[in-house]
Amino acid sequence: MALKIRMSRTGAKKRPFYRIVVADSRMPRDGRFIEKIGTYNPLLPKDHAERLVLDLERAKHWIGLGAQASDRVARFLDDAGLMKRTVRNNPQKAVPGAKAQERLAAIEDAKKAAEEAAAEAAAAEAEAAAAPVEEAPVEEAPAEEAPAEEAPAEEAPAEEAAAEEKTTA
Repeated sequence: MALKIRMSRTGAKKRPFYRIVVADSRMPRDGRFIEKIGTYNPLLPKDHAERLVLDLERAKHWIGLGAQASDRVARFLDDAGLMKRTVRNNPQKAVPGAKAQERLAAIEDAKKAAEEAAAEAAAAEAEAAAAPVEEAPVEEAPAEEAPAEEAPAEEAPAEEAAAEEKTTA
């Protein structure tokens, strides 16, 4: 039987109150316990005397029998000087998951593509500004084509007149 010293939640909704209990590790959090050795009320100020009430003699007894304290209870017992809490550090906690990393990579690729397109557009503009003399004859060519477009418009009324003569005859 593995013993745990842990907190069991009581109190109303949004108003937590915890019992510090010794329980079999296989039992539910708020289920059956062996002994209640203290209370913790997180709603009280940190300097309030009744925020944490803990029977240190009973805690020492259960630790001697092999009970393991949960992380939060180990902090309480460390503050009381009863046991030394091991400091935990998980540097992988802040690393995003695989799908988030894929999304970030896709966003970075899109940014790089946009930057490359902007650089190409800037290069094309610089090239166009450097050679304005070559573009001058190209601008005159569309002006010459304009009269050619008007000619078919003049022929259209002649075709309509021919069509009218056929219908009247």
